[in-house]
Amino acid sequence: MPEDDTGGLARTPLHALHLELGAKMVPFAGYEMPVQYPSGVKTEHLHTRSRAGLFDVSHMGQVVLRDRGADPAEALERLVPADIRGLGEGRQRYAVFTNEEGGIEDDLMVANRGDHLFLVVNAACKEADVARLRAALEPQVSVKALDNRALLALQGPAAEAVLADLAPEVRDMRFMDVATVALDGAEAWVSRSGYTGEDGFEISVPEAAAEGLARRLLAHDDVAPIGLGARDSLRLEAGLCLYGHDLDPATSPVEAALSWSIGKARRANGARAGGFPGDARILRELSEAAPRMRVGLKPEGRAPMREGVELFAAEEDGATAVGHITSGGFGPSVEGPVAMGYVPAAMAAPGTRLWGALRGKRLPLEVVRLPFVPPGFKR
Repeated sequence: MPEDDTGGLARTPLHALHLELGAKMVPFAGYEMPVQYPSGVKTEHLHTRSRAGLFDVSHMGQVVLRDRGADPAEALERLVPADIRGLGEGRQRYAVFTNEEGGIEDDLMVANRGDHLFLVVNAACKEADVARLRAALEPQVSVKALDNRALLALQGPAAEAVLADLAPEVRDMRFMDVATVALDGAEAWVSRSGYTGEDGFEISVPEAAAEGLARRLLAHDDVAPIGLGARDSLRLEAGLCLYGHDLDPATSPVEAALSWSIGKARRANGARAGGFPGDARILRELSEAAPRMRVGLKPEGRAPMREGVELFAAEEDGATAVGHITSGGFGPSVEGPVAMGYVPAAMAAPGTRLWGALRGKRLPLEVVRLPFVPPGFKR
């Protein structure tokens, strides 16, 4: 994808379309990306929850793993604690790359497309992820980073009806299914997934076909373009992690409340127990509990508490911080502030009262169950 002649920022194949639509562009993970359109973040957020939003996520990394003498699924299990060998053809699964200390280096999606695995990784981590994959898997497994495909996300309760106008077969897909579909004359790799908490699809297409497909989707009355601002508030309401904020190399998947992503076969006494980086710590925390946990947090009142706010077990001064907020803001769907953060395991139960330090004061908040909004996935 081309770089800006002046700023050194990469541009996605939809850059000109974003400008045409009046997007406010900002630097993000080395790319010039739309943070919002003229309607504003709140309107975009609520439109996605009620109808359908179209997101450009072409900055993310797309990687193909192929057998060159070794099974890619078996090989990938050396890097992630997910059950990849048990992933059926035409299905997708969430996974995390772990390090030798049991921390998370990135989170990713893994799809079994029959003769290969298709990975989608975070934009800021994709160079490191590809290097990690090549060092661990090649030459027995071919690792190919795709730089000629765009990635779109169509999200919201109207997403199925909109996409089915172009490809009726997507109606039969369920959450985490993947399929090859002809869309507007292009071969699209479609997964029924996304990162908003709503039903929807992620669509990988050749970059030459991206703008035409985007325009076709945006022509539908139910579809509006959505920027990074609403993408962040949508995923926060859905209780979904953002790498570099809620996840980092010091945080284990157990601490991050991602134990569900660790396959049964990879756990203690499982058919393929351990064998991934940091397995000693992660398996111990699965058995004995982690010292701290990611939780949902609901501040009282209307003032949002954002990333970095320290959390305290008492209102009075002098107490030591017990945790901190990693993501926070205003939730348009819940009409109030929402946040996520890490607290000691003993304080992680819903209903626990804490205080956040905000502008020189300690304001109350409560530990709550995630997500903040009910998921709309098609099971």
